[in-house]
Amino acid sequence: MTLPETMRVVEIIEAGGPDVLEPASAPVPEPRHGEVLIALDYAGVNRPDALQRAGKYNPPASASPLPGLEGAGTVAAIGDGVAGLKVGDEVCALLPGGGYAEYVRTPAAHCLPVPKGLSMAQAAALPETYFTVYSNVVMRGGLKAGERFLVHGGSSGIGTTAIQLASLMGARVFTTAGTDEKCDVCKSLGAEQAINYKEADFVETVKAEGGADLILDMVGGDYLPRNVRALADDGRLVQIAFLQSSKVELNFVHVMVRRLTITGSTLRPQSDLAKARIAAELKQHVWPLLEAGRMAPVMDSEFDLEDAAKAHALMESSTHIGKIVLRVK
Repeated sequence: MTLPETMRVVEIIEAGGPDVLEPASAPVPEPRHGEVLIALDYAGVNRPDALQRAGKYNPPASASPLPGLEGAGTVAAIGDGVAGLKVGDEVCALLPGGGYAEYVRTPAAHCLPVPKGLSMAQAAALPETYFTVYSNVVMRGGLKAGERFLVHGGSSGIGTTAIQLASLMGARVFTTAGTDEKCDVCKSLGAEQAINYKEADFVETVKAEGGADLILDMVGGDYLPRNVRALADDGRLVQIAFLQSSKVELNFVHVMVRRLTITGSTLRPQSDLAKARIAAELKQHVWPLLEAGRMAPVMDSEFDLEDAAKAHALMESSTHIGKIVLRVK
């Protein structure tokens, strides 16, 4: 495959709002040892992209300064030490950064085949969300069939994925969302109860069912002590982000007496090996569900790469349901 010297990208010109995202040109990167270069068809848009744009989530020193943590396309070049992939393979991949571009490099072990029956746009919406959900709900949170599972932000990319996965695992799924329309979507995906947080208290609703065995939260702030109250004895809380404050007052006596577990993680700083292990688990346990049509990413909208600012504005409005992607080709 003949590669150009330069490519279209969207860069962050300074920390700020969506308008600091601007189209530009940059050199096409070369894959390093263990990496592949992907010619992207689509790139996913995620909350960490907006945090990076705002100057609140710096990329690792070895990563591209361009935003973009997931995408789908065709392998265009292969670095030394790569096995199992070849030029021309269609893949979706977790990216260390650099996804808002025509070409991006990433470890080969973080690539997964585009699931049969899914479009490139759908495939681009998988990696960041599915790596995050599976590693935190299953690997870290230890969700089991029959348990009561609460996920906040049920209409988000994370939420819609977690609802489907937990439901297929045989859990009883509860979620929160901000409108009746969003609640209806959540129930259509497998949620037993979808709580409009503007009209009802999720703590009382979940406690009435015996409390949550596992909670997945990305809100933080005053949700943290409320989550502790909503947990069943021996329950687990997994924190993956903070839309509100990360600093709250919490009485840990309740944690001790009720034997609660509070944990959390972020995906991007984890080692390449840790991410490769998650990819292997997804390929074995989740990709067959996607290919069988038992679950699928919920898609909200597509924007051209050059309109990344509009995509960020929509994401931060929280009016979308599911995933937003950028058309690169």
